[in-house]
Amino acid sequence: MKLDVIKLDAKKAGSIDLSDEIFGLEPRADILHRVVRWQRAKAQAGTHSVLGKSDVSYSTKKIYRQKGTGGARHGSRKAPIFRHGGTYKGPTPRSHAHDLPKKFRALGLKHALSAKAGAGQLIIVDSLDMKDAKTAVLAKTAKELGWKKVLIIDGADVNENFARAAANIQGIDVLPSMGANVYDILKRETLVLTKAGVEALEARLK
Repeated sequence: MKLDVIKLDAKKAGSIDLSDEIFGLEPRADILHRVVRWQRAKAQAGTHSVLGKSDVSYSTKKIYRQKGTGGARHGSRKAPIFRHGGTYKGPTPRSHAHDLPKKFRALGLKHALSAKAGAGQLIIVDSLDMKDAKTAVLAKTAKELGWKKVLIIDGADVNENFARAAANIQGIDVLPSMGANVYDILKRETLVLTKAGVEALEARLK
């Protein structure tokens, strides 16, 4: 697959050959769904918690006599059927993470990249070099390029000036190549890769 390469000023900077094994696959929704579920489950805090019968604060005195009341034989006001009683089998803090093979996660990333390439939502830029870290300059550039909700992936390290300039612009997110993941790629309308980012991703996924 061949794509044009542009500069940040929208001028052409040649073209690049993309690996069909990474950018030319037919996207499969089931693979993408499994990887996104794995990512979101891993990120879930799992701090939900309720007070059980042994956690609520009440006297342990028997609330009324055992026989003769015509009612049930209760021994504690902490029972779940009473107001302010403990919850029976309520949620407790736990991890929601589950395992997913490393090869399958890599396959999911390939399908996410292929989905963007196939939909015409993949842009390759020469580099992210900026002389000054000025948000106004980058905001103007993004508007001219039509970048509204975009994820930009650079090589091993993101250009420092570009990262600082993009930090305060809503809709622009920047990641190094090792931070590339299925959820963030699919969440944005446009995916922008630098030439260094393409090389790093191809080396990572081969």
